Amino acid sequence: MKAAATGAALTLAGTSTAFAGGAKKKGTFEGRSNHITTGSVKLVKDGERYIVELGQDFSLDGGPDPRVAFGKDGKYAPDSKLGALLNLTGKQAYAVPPTMDVSAYNEVYIWCEVAGVPLGVATLK
Repeated sequence: MKAAATGAALTLAGTSTAFAGGAKKKGTFEGRSNHITTGSVKLVKDGERYIVELGQDFSLDGGPDPRVAFGKDGKYAPDSKLGALLNLTGKQAYAVPPTMDVSAYNEVYIWCEVAGVPLGVATLK
């Protein structure tokens, strides 16, 4: 697996990713704020760090300044931003800072920074 770091985001080469420890939690995006957001997301452990991986089936219909972040019980956590969305579709991954406690969250958000609204939310199970 080749990965090139872009800020907090990782670009993954290839179609399959095998992380040590595998998926910790999984979810499926649902659109918010009149946006269509679909596809899968996984929170995986890679050694001592966690990665949020959007699936090959991920799709967002657009929006200014979309970001990837966490939330809990329907509430976006502004201090949990992982980075700008790399692409509107397809597989992509975002490194979780080692100081962030992933157990404090149960949702992944695609958040519009400009408008301050969710574009999509996936509950992690």
